[in-house]
Amino acid sequence: MAKFLIVGLGNIGEEYANTRHNIGFLVADFIAKKFDVSFTLERLAMVAELKHKSHVFVVIKPTTYMNLSGKAVQYWMTKEKINTENIIVVTDDLALPFGTLRLKGKGSDGGHNGLKDIQTVLSTTNYARLRFGIGNEFNKGSQVNYVLGKWDNEEEKRLQERTEKAAEMCLAFGTIGLQLTMTNYNGK
Repeated sequence: MAKFLIVGLGNIGEEYANTRHNIGFLVADFIAKKFDVSFTLERLAMVAELKHKSHVFVVIKPTTYMNLSGKAVQYWMTKEKINTENIIVVTDDLALPFGTLRLKGKGSDGGHNGLKDIQTVLSTTNYARLRFGIGNEFNKGSQVNYVLGKWDNEEEKRLQERTEKAAEMCLAFGTIGLQLTMTNYNGK
């Protein structure tokens, strides 16, 4: 039975809940709720496990804070014996318009500190990442406030549907593979 690691990036703590930067946690929570599994606090992450279409998915929300996400990813890959090609990292992306979902099998960190740390710790850029567009509707010098800010009313209206689509993509990655998932979902 193939095993996959879904990594939802975010920051722990009430002050970060429902912020744009925590979209990875939101997607992970959606997946857990859909399969009626709960997260438990374990080493370096909140962890949930589920079975879907003859595959095992280990879903983690690192408790290391965004900038040290690589430590949690490496630990859980090792513990669960999951290869790099079977991990998918869900993260926010300022360069994409709100709600745009883009899956890639490799690439740069795009200035994202969570991805930067994962790449440093794993010594590779060859892992799947699902970028969830949060837009860039902020004034110069206000990027941190925007990223750590709450969703606005217009975003809230579409957030559920886009989160559900991102969760679908994570599961499709495990069941139909990277290429077919990119073909079926990217740009839609």
